[in-house]
Amino acid sequence: MIIQLNTDKNLTIHSEYEAQITEKLNVDLERYTDYITRIEVHMSDENGSKGGVNDKKCLLEARLEGKQPIVTSDLGDTYDLALKGATEKLRNALNTTVSKMKAH
Repeated sequence: MIIQLNTDKNLTIHSEYEAQITEKLNVDLERYTDYITRIEVHMSDENGSKGGVNDKKCLLEARLEGKQPIVTSDLGDTYDLALKGATEKLRNALNTTVSKMKAH
């Protein structure tokens, strides 16, 4: 499973944090690694340099072989919270999709 990290112009991710994100996704989505070919992570700050509540956004796009991509997103006060929310939504969507694939 390839994990590709993308950010907007307001965010610079250091290699340590990128490794932390990759590890978290590998652990949280371990059950689905046989189905996922690539995950694209898009992190952005909705307000730019201005402050705000729930202005950090994480969008996850999971590519499954032979299927349309599954896209989830979440907002949070921090990037970690946004990543956690988007990952939970993605895990639920993958569970549904993989269950349907196994049933056929």
